[in-house]
Amino acid sequence: MGIIKATNLEKHYPNPENPLVTFAAVNDVSLDIEPEEIFGLLGPNGAGKTTTLEMIEGLTSIDKGNVFIDDIDVRKQPYAVKKIIGVQLQSNEYFDRLNLSDLLLLFASLYATSIDPKALLAKVNLENKIKAKPDDLSGGQKQRFSIACALVNNPKILFLDEPTTGLDPQAKRNLWNLAKTLNAEGMTIVLTTHNMEEAEYLCDRIAIMDQGSIIAQDTPQQLILDYAPEPPEIPLRGNIEDVFLALTGHGLRD
Repeated sequence: MGIIKATNLEKHYPNPENPLVTFAAVNDVSLDIEPEEIFGLLGPNGAGKTTTLEMIEGLTSIDKGNVFIDDIDVRKQPYAVKKIIGVQLQSNEYFDRLNLSDLLLLFASLYATSIDPKALLAKVNLENKIKAKPDDLSGGQKQRFSIACALVNNPKILFLDEPTTGLDPQAKRNLWNLAKTLNAEGMTIVLTTHNMEEAEYLCDRIAIMDQGSIIAQDTPQQLILDYAPEPPEIPLRGNIEDVFLALTGHGLRD
């Protein structure tokens, strides 16, 4: 069994046009994620990626199906799961009067654990910002700090939800390098992204979602061989963006 085993997950919400009828935001999704791999979840907006992650993390109730993380049943022991995972969200709000060191100590206290804020900030290349406040940080620095917050409990698994959205190329590459470093140290990483280059560069395996279901799942290289059309001016092969478009028929920002 992988470190994350999700089986037949479903999540239903009322239809905005007819509240008496529900629709499946996530429909029969199964994932088996191995220890120490980087696993990517791709899909158009509204495909169900974030809802799937939130069910796996124990942040959203599961209508049907099961999730086990490191052999812990997420439905029965959600608090036990939270002790071994770290979650970096798309956006974060902090107490604006606290500096980075104070915030990390505050988050660590929620886990009843002790940390060295400077060492943790050094891991994300922010040790020189230890007395800064979140509003003093650039976009890329804020993203790296949000990852530092997700690392306070020294998690086995790190969840990243579109971690490089809105970042410039240098900040994006810095985050990629950080993810690679954490993974090389033994951390399993699960991420959602709209950036096809990011998925191809970082991920050992990828699942592509559309309309609440997984429509393809494999290594980036195998997905390219199976689905990407041969670009007429590039004789070698297509790429993960070609796979995504071939499978979903959606532009990346639809």
